[in-house]
Amino acid sequence: MKQTTILSITALVALALTFSSCSNDENPTITSTTTKLTATLNGAGEKPTSTSSTATGTFAGVIDESTRVLSYTVTYTGPFTSSLTAGHLHRITAADGTGGVEIPFTSLTSPIIGTFQLANQNRVDSLKNGFYYANLHTAIYKGGEIRGDIKKQ
Repeated sequence: MKQTTILSITALVALALTFSSCSNDENPTITSTTTKLTATLNGAGEKPTSTSSTATGTFAGVIDESTRVLSYTVTYTGPFTSSLTAGHLHRITAADGTGGVEIPFTSLTSPIIGTFQLANQNRVDSLKNGFYYANLHTAIYKGGEIRGDIKKQ
């Protein structure tokens, strides 16, 4: 009985040492979660009223959820009805599927490449759940000539 007790204690100590040696609290592994996003821009996608524009475009983005940084590329081909005047991402807040500008593009030359840090987790969730759209505006279509609703890829 004494020998069984000693063997049991020895086995428990060995097991405890094995499990404690597996932990690496000094060098934890940091994993990054990313979400890929996509959109197709065209005149039919404009809201609240579509356009007859023949211009088209694409949006491709990635959110790094640990930093809340969105990296994106917007490409487009014309012809547009008139010169481009603005481009940005909007956050949908209205019942008609529109909303205010959240992320202005720093360039209007295709490809438009940029990064933006989202203000909080709510914005990340809104982007992942389809509450943003990419929009390119022209002098004739001040509200937007082509638009694409952003969705998870």
